[in-house]
Amino acid sequence: MDELDSAIIKHLQRDARQSNRDLARTLGIAPSTCLERVRALRERGVITGYHAEVSLPALNRPVQALLHVQVRPLSRQVIEGFKHYASALPEVLSIFVVAGSDDFLVHVAVSSIDNLHAFLMDNFSKRREIVSFRSSIIYQHSRNQVIPPLPASGDPSA
Repeated sequence: MDELDSAIIKHLQRDARQSNRDLARTLGIAPSTCLERVRALRERGVITGYHAEVSLPALNRPVQALLHVQVRPLSRQVIEGFKHYASALPEVLSIFVVAGSDDFLVHVAVSSIDNLHAFLMDNFSKRREIVSFRSSIIYQHSRNQVIPPLPASGDPSA
């Protein structure tokens, strides 16, 4: 990953809908060079897709929460089964398998606190493998829109 690749990634993360010609102009390179670099980044798995960012409140999902979940017994089958089950629920935005006192963090978005409670009662309290869960309401959520590459491990200039 060189400086040009990093610049391409940065600009595409800000606006993936810009044309190749506009991106090349912004970077001061030929459109053919830009197109080849973007293709190479996709082939190497650096660029994995292009997505539309949506407003959760506009989709009637103004309440977000992180659900801390413990499952037992801890086995590959139970972990994979829970991931498959939870990912199929329409309220679930993402699932993290984590180390520590919890086994999963499940990010959900629902229409109200009452619907969050109903979601937990209807979908989590009846599952045998879930031994405990708790929720943390998200008041505000921000994230970096542009994720730059980090220096390679062992790089002395890092």
